[in-house]
Amino acid sequence: MTAQLAPQLALLTALRRTTNVTRAAELLGVPQPTVSRRIAALGDALGAPLTVPDGRGIRLTRAAELLADAAERALAAVDTGVRQAREEVDPESGHIVLGFLHLLGRSLVPTLLRGYRADHPHVRFTLVQGSRQDMVDRLTSGELDLALLAPAPVDDPLLDTAVLAEQEIFLSVPTSHRLAGQQSAAIEDLKDEEFVLLETGYGLRTITDDLCAAAGFEPKIAFEGQESDTVRGLVAAGLGVALLPRFEPGSPAGVAEVPLVPPVGRTIGLAWRKDVVLPPAVARFWERVRAQPR
Repeated sequence: MTAQLAPQLALLTALRRTTNVTRAAELLGVPQPTVSRRIAALGDALGAPLTVPDGRGIRLTRAAELLADAAERALAAVDTGVRQAREEVDPESGHIVLGFLHLLGRSLVPTLLRGYRADHPHVRFTLVQGSRQDMVDRLTSGELDLALLAPAPVDDPLLDTAVLAEQEIFLSVPTSHRLAGQQSAAIEDLKDEEFVLLETGYGLRTITDDLCAAAGFEPKIAFEGQESDTVRGLVAAGLGVALLPRFEPGSPAGVAEVPLVPPVGRTIGLAWRKDVVLPPAVARFWERVRAQPR
């Protein structure tokens, strides 16, 4: 059965992705009757059908879903092997899939990539942004090679993390706010304020929730967003306050950044799968990032 299944791994994943035999055939670049014959042959070998009608398309049976799960894991392993083999021959033409938080895309990521590409101009990057939890999930699933996260380290047995830097968190308020001219502010001062927060799953959201809980209150949520620039824009419009890292290179229009007392910070780290051998191009970038001055 394994010998019969192995050549059809891509077929199973294409069927699950498209839920349509014709589209799966197009994706694979083979005639539709060929796909139908292969499905039938695999079903015969398994002793049960792989697909059932579902509206105008098809869906995989439970047995086929189990095989498709195995197929995706196998294909991911083969893809990694192909990358490693190619980069072993020529690591300067490698491909790195890097995930990072939106906030880190303003200065840290461009700085890292500019320096690395100056020395390795033919290495190609795919950049993926999202929340901290999204990056962790994509890293553990194998979609990412590396991820820049904050806060770090990550509490996941599959991942390892190297701390790169510490970043201070400030209170962002409208310039007309009562705290805008203060030298500092405490979390307790914000008990009656309305907050503009990043959505659940973002590291800054967790930090904000934890700080408010330690101060004995839950933040009053006025708005939730997915990007720090949107959060700052809402703060500037007078729609709430937020806890954010300092805006670089200076405070944005309409927003005052007030230090917190006691100071609050978060760690920025580089995370990777500890059970995966990094392809040569990825390993070189990993070493370069970890060697950056703290």
